[in-house]
Amino acid sequence: MSLETSEKIRSLQRKLYRKAKAEPAFRFYVLYDKICREDILLHAFALARANAGAPGVDGVTFKQIEASGVDAWLAGLREDLVSKTYRPDPVRRVAIPKPGGGERPLGIPTIRDRVVQTAAKIVLEPIFEADFEDSAYGYRPRRSAIDAVKETHRLICRGYTDVVDADLSKYFDTIPHVDLLRSVARRIVDRHVLGLIKLWLRAPVEERDGDGTRRMSGGKSSTRGTPQGGVASPLLSVIYMNRFLKHWRSTGRGEAFHAHVISYADDFVILSRGHADEALTWTKAAMTKLGLTLNEAKTSVKDARREGFDFLGYRLGPRHHPNGGRWYLGASPSKKSVLRIKTKIGALLAPGNKGAWPEVRTRLNRLLVGWSAYFSYGGLASAYEAVDRHVYDRTRHFLCRRHKVQGRGTKRFSREHVYGELAVRCLRRERGRPPSWALR
Repeated sequence: MSLETSEKIRSLQRKLYRKAKAEPAFRFYVLYDKICREDILLHAFALARANAGAPGVDGVTFKQIEASGVDAWLAGLREDLVSKTYRPDPVRRVAIPKPGGGERPLGIPTIRDRVVQTAAKIVLEPIFEADFEDSAYGYRPRRSAIDAVKETHRLICRGYTDVVDADLSKYFDTIPHVDLLRSVARRIVDRHVLGLIKLWLRAPVEERDGDGTRRMSGGKSSTRGTPQGGVASPLLSVIYMNRFLKHWRSTGRGEAFHAHVISYADDFVILSRGHADEALTWTKAAMTKLGLTLNEAKTSVKDARREGFDFLGYRLGPRHHPNGGRWYLGASPSKKSVLRIKTKIGALLAPGNKGAWPEVRTRLNRLLVGWSAYFSYGGLASAYEAVDRHVYDRTRHFLCRRHKVQGRGTKRFSREHVYGELAVRCLRRERGRPPSWALR
């Protein structure tokens, strides 16, 4: 099943985007029929299938749908949509560990609901993309977290070094439904589309206790939040955050505070020339009007020339050249990001892993490739060196236990052997720079 968007769908998206861009006040009245289109639902299924993911409360998996016939399954779903009898299932909520400790609630809709949400996103995203501020980078096509980091780095190098390092408290859980729907309705008048979004926002949430006891929450009484994990949630979160960014621009805050905002969903920074405190005071008041709250514990004002700050996994701020000692404003993977990948490597190469070495190596290399693909900007040498060192140490210990090698095993499993014959990826070598051990 191809993931490439058909020309027919692309043509529709271009028309919607151009109309929205050319007429900022235009409101779209007829969109529901587009969401119900056979080609759009089929493409939505392909995208949802590529993202895989666990089943929802109904337990239905992609394999089961494919075994019974995708065309027939989609025909039934389309019939429910066209007849207006479609109703979303409850969202299965699970808790996933947060990198900094604690847990984050994740909502898992059923595959049926994920496909409909994806179809709606295919149709609605081009319209709202025309409205989004340039300072918004989260969950947008052809934009990424790395783009946000690069722009932040560029601005601090240009002298915008007074930084509001901001974080919104439980942003996804506290977005007010009424105000969010008003934001959507500024562009979308089709009552059936608005009805779909309202149904998703008010879908009940199912949780299971440790003993398997079922607990339901949310539903029609819910007035806040868009569950993380849903396909529509990222787009809706950006639509609502765009209210703040648009208000910032329309009230001339950039000129008043000599500042720029860089936003990635609920993570954002304000980069100013001498007015960070004023920008923070204004932002607190603006967020309160939006029904949101800044996380006081994670929000601070910093001088990037004297101290660094973490943003989207990177550390930005003063760094020193290792040879001459001169300082410069740089960007590099944060200590937390390096610690997280080390923790994942340690968990993969734990004593309890009885998998065959080729399988373990494949998973390890995939983990390293994914991490280095994201952390590919700025000063990387020390972070890559630290990860390579950890990978070698953990791999050596893992293989020594498996092969019952006495001692440290540095002879049998030397660095050259691990990174050579055993084909474990070496990040610094991948970058075209020899690791330190290769120079000895």
